[in-house]
Amino acid sequence: MNTRIPILKLYDCLFVSIQWELDDKTAMEFQESLLQRIHETGASGVVIDLTSVDMIDSFIAKVLGDVISMAKLMGVKVVITGIQPAVAITLVELGIHLQDVHTALDLEKGLEILQGSWGIKAWKTNPL
Repeated sequence: MNTRIPILKLYDCLFVSIQWELDDKTAMEFQESLLQRIHETGASGVVIDLTSVDMIDSFIAKVLGDVISMAKLMGVKVVITGIQPAVAITLVELGIHLQDVHTALDLEKGLEILQGSWGIKAWKTNPL
């Protein structure tokens, strides 16, 4: 499968929802695309939602860890949401430590972390 992962921008944030199991090529394209979008948009925060990902292999886990580290080097706060139990187990067993990365059970909590903890604008706070 060669499908691009959509990266959406809302205010100061980028949102990524991975909806299927990644193959190696798609994972590498995702890494490049996300870093390019960060550069183009000047985003302050990124939420990567893994709710639909049931399994992860060692290469994909490494790419995920790398893309988080690279985004942080670019000055972006990263929140990972929706980590399934099997994915959490695999990450720990492989020694992929997502240090200083906030995690949340769902997208709503992830957005609250960006907006509340770091003051990154993820939505309008005052309705028109």
